Amino acid sequence: MDHSRTPLFTALKEHAAKNPVQFHIPGHKKGLGTDAEFREFIGDNALSIDLINIAPLDDLHQPTGVIEEAQKLAADAFGADYTFFSVQGTSGAIMTMIMSVCSPGDKIIVPRNVHKSVLSAIIYSGAKPVFVSPAQDSNVGIDHGITISSVRKALKRHPDAKAVLVINPTYFGVSANLKEIVDLAHSYNVPVLVDEAHGVLIHFHDDLPMSAMEAGADMAATSVHKLGGSMTQSSVLNVNTKNGYVNPFRIQTIISMLTTTSTSYILLASLDTSRRNLALNGHKMCETAIEMSQYARRSINEIEGLYCFGEDILDGGEATYSLDPTKLTIHVRHLGITGYETENWLREHYNIEVELSDMYNILCLVTPGDTADSIETLITALRHLSKTYNNVNEINELIVKIPEIPQLSLIPRDAFYGDTEVVPFKESAGRIIAEFIYVYPPGIPILLPGEVISQDNIDYIIDHVDVGLPVKGPEDRSIQNVKVIVEADPIF
Repeated sequence: MDHSRTPLFTALKEHAAKNPVQFHIPGHKKGLGTDAEFREFIGDNALSIDLINIAPLDDLHQPTGVIEEAQKLAADAFGADYTFFSVQGTSGAIMTMIMSVCSPGDKIIVPRNVHKSVLSAIIYSGAKPVFVSPAQDSNVGIDHGITISSVRKALKRHPDAKAVLVINPTYFGVSANLKEIVDLAHSYNVPVLVDEAHGVLIHFHDDLPMSAMEAGADMAATSVHKLGGSMTQSSVLNVNTKNGYVNPFRIQTIISMLTTTSTSYILLASLDTSRRNLALNGHKMCETAIEMSQYARRSINEIEGLYCFGEDILDGGEATYSLDPTKLTIHVRHLGITGYETENWLREHYNIEVELSDMYNILCLVTPGDTADSIETLITALRHLSKTYNNVNEINELIVKIPEIPQLSLIPRDAFYGDTEVVPFKESAGRIIAEFIYVYPPGIPILLPGEVISQDNIDYIIDHVDVGLPVKGPEDRSIQNVKVIVEADPIF
């Protein structure tokens, strides 16, 4: 296919050039009705293509024209049979994957450290999650993916599962052997759904982990905006129908149900043009990003008190099969400070914003948008950080403990929408929770709607609250109270 073409973006430019008289939304009408300061900052070109699904521009909900052409080009670029554009982010694509294969009561095998959109889809669909614990890294205090051994155990115990969901690669750039997991699941006639939010570049360079489509997975939600150059909130859902496990027409129906009818053509155009850039220049873009990240990694590992893992993390374990080196996970524990403190210090002293921080690490992403100057700024800042903190504070022991996965007593949807009451959290042992509780690090949900609260759960969460670590999910952010299912009094 001719990847120099951008059918949607070209149609938008041609439409804007005709300068039509608009009697349709958006009401700013090419910027004339918008705030003057905003218009000056954004520019008239952007405002001229902020349009809606009028006939010349096709309709994302039932594409038959330039959007359909753009999606076919994207499918070719990503090695998929079908590609669906998402203006609801990768969250919308992930929810579409799950809701297109799971009905109420259906089982789905998922890692415990899944994104919140997975849990949202489980609630919406009424599915029953079968959780698999991710492999933990005791050296740097992060979680990897799930192993083929754990997936095999889950499938043997639950051969009636409707899908297996895999994160590939993880937030930190580490992948298990996805091809083996896909082949195993397919041997049980179970489709594989991949959260590929942090893997758009892996389609375009052999030195990066294998992509979901190459591994034969059935669906993959891929964030083009995270690393591939499109605008925030724009993603794609790649679909492989060769195995016969998924229905593209069903997928179109579900993604349409989850998508606004006022789709942003600016976001769609950015997907169209980013696909062109990746298809034509992706290998070179990846090569440059890999080289910059490897240079940064070597430089960081020369700084006293810092450690940035690379190929050394591929120790033969099932969860550490391959690595995306463009993710720089920088371990700061040996400086006697936390990742949170490091994030704030870099912001205050060098105007640097990192992707995330936890108790022991910060994560920096190197993308095709980086330059030698941005990399040198990071290295300079980290050298200054080391000089400031090295041999000053006591080094904290690395401890990452996760309580056992609680008993699931109710399907999450039934608990989320059930009759509830609020009780003191410290007195909630034995009750069925009706909301989420996450603790960071490492970001794994400790309690989900429908699970039975144990005293171990309570102690674990309170310990984290007491030391000031972020606890997210419940309506009461102080975690003094928690919402639980009402227990009816027995009748004698």
